Amino acid sequence: MAETPAQTAGPRKRADARRNEEALLDAAAAAFVESGVDVPVRDIAGRAGVGVATIYRHFPTRADLIVAVYRHQVLACAEAGPRLLAESASPHAALARWVDLFVDFLVTKRGLAEALQSDDAAFATLHSYFVDRLVPVCDKLLRAAAEAGEITSGQDAYELMRGIGNLCIGGGNPRYDARHMVGLVIEGLRRR
Repeated sequence: MAETPAQTAGPRKRADARRNEEALLDAAAAAFVESGVDVPVRDIAGRAGVGVATIYRHFPTRADLIVAVYRHQVLACAEAGPRLLAESASPHAALARWVDLFVDFLVTKRGLAEALQSDDAAFATLHSYFVDRLVPVCDKLLRAAAEAGEITSGQDAYELMRGIGNLCIGGGNPRYDARHMVGLVIEGLRRR
């Protein structure tokens, strides 16, 4: 008798274990935004409503937790693109909403840049994970907007995302509004 794909795929996490992990990742992300990636693990555990041991059972090191949060947020941003394209009034509106999510992702990475510069091998693949997941989503949104005649065709997704990232660097200055600057760029893509 042949095994089903579910039987050969290995053990699947129980639904409650997946929910606990999601709550943990969301709590860690919120704590990272407020206090940086060096926030005490007990603070993250308190936010998630779990014990510290639960965090270490899922993520044995701080680097493992940081990587998991980063990947979780990249995946959420990637999954939002097709959904926004289906729900929005126009492809340009979908692009603008997705870019807004992307800006949220970028400006909430307090302390992550320093962690990524460390020698920890856990961080080595994060940049390529980010590029591999998000650039195709941005490209699809750009192409849809161009096909609808809303923007000039031939826009490069990586170049746009890199530019948005550079605009978000100054986000810590109270006199600088990264979201406003990015909005000007997205509006500037419109075909006149």
